Amino acid sequence: MSAGHSRPDGDLVASVTAFVKDYMSNYDGSHDFNHIQRVLGLSRYIYTHATNKETLDLHAIVLSALLHDVGDKKYLQPGQDASTMVHKLLLSLGADEQLAQKVQTICLGVSYSSEIKGPARVQHLIRSHPELAVVQDADRIDAIGAVGIGRCFTFGGTKPDRSMDDSIQHFEDKLVRIQCMMKTDTGRELAKQRTERLLQFREWWNEEAAFAAAPSTA
Repeated sequence: MSAGHSRPDGDLVASVTAFVKDYMSNYDGSHDFNHIQRVLGLSRYIYTHATNKETLDLHAIVLSALLHDVGDKKYLQPGQDASTMVHKLLLSLGADEQLAQKVQTICLGVSYSSEIKGPARVQHLIRSHPELAVVQDADRIDAIGAVGIGRCFTFGGTKPDRSMDDSIQHFEDKLVRIQCMMKTDTGRELAKQRTERLLQFREWWNEEAAFAAAPSTA
C-alpha cells in the first residue's frame, strides 16, 4: 500500500484525540483544542487537494496535526522534554516505533521560530517527511485571516505588558510574512486570501486608531 493511500487507525486517532483535548484544556484560547481541530481540518483539506498524494502518509498527517502543539515551548512544564513527548505518548498508545518517530519528527519541524533560525533544516525534513509541509502550512494558515486576528489578540490578552498596539505590530513582525513561507500550492492559495484579510483589518485599525492622535478641538 502506498503512503498516499494509508488510512488512519481509528482507535489510535481516537485515543490521541482524547489525550490532546485534555492536554490543550490547560492552554489559553489562542492555542486551545479548537485550534487543533481547525489545523486537522486544514491538513485534510490540503491533503485532499495535493498532487503528490502518493508520497504522503495520511495517518501521519492526522496524528501530527493533532499533536503538533504537544510540547510547545510556550507552555512546556518543568521536567518535560519536548523532543520525546509525542514519541513516548504514541508508543504508550500502541503505535509502532517507525510511526511514533515519524510523527515526533514532523511535530518538531512545525515551529515558525525554528524555521526562521534554520530554514535549511526544515527543507531537509520536508524532503524526508513531505507530510511536514502539509501540517506546517495548516498550522500557519490558522495564524492568519479572521481567526488569526482573534488568536493574536487572545494571546496578547494573556500578557499583562502587551498592548493592543503590540498585537498589531505582531502583524508586521510575523503574520504578513507567513504567506511567503507556504510549502504547498493549496497553502499558498489559502494564505493569500487570509493575508488580504489581515491587511484590510490593519487598514481599518489604523483609520480608527488615528483618533487617539487627533488634535483637541476644545
